Amino acid sequence: MTGEYSHSIDAKGRLFIPAKLREDLGTVFYVTISMDECLAAYSGERWEQIMEKYNAMPLSKQRKMRPLFAKAAKCELDSQGRILLPQNLRDYAELQKEVAIIGAGRHAEIWDAAKWAEIDAVETTPENIAAVMEELDF
Repeated sequence: MTGEYSHSIDAKGRLFIPAKLREDLGTVFYVTISMDECLAAYSGERWEQIMEKYNAMPLSKQRKMRPLFAKAAKCELDSQGRILLPQNLRDYAELQKEVAIIGAGRHAEIWDAAKWAEIDAVETTPENIAAVMEELDF
């Protein structure tokens, strides 16, 4: 998934998902916590792949992943292209009103707009871009 989009969460906790990302995520997808202070959105297909890997792990490793699944929400797009973000997920990522939705390869991320702006300023440097391009053999 690619792109960077700015949107607002409405008073009912609904968030518009950009059409470009809806194509990749599908009409039903999963949103959960991330290791960063944001949320991660996975297509149903990608979520199934994650579940298969999880189910193949020993119980001791599965226990470490409980928060990822306990906090996950199955989200369905409404007729206007919005999802309802549960309050616990909004609290985790400290989402108030203005958010940034970014494509992050095989998933999308939902950030508080101010937090994303800080991270974007640090990560979008010529040195970092050069390192990424080298890593990807561009």
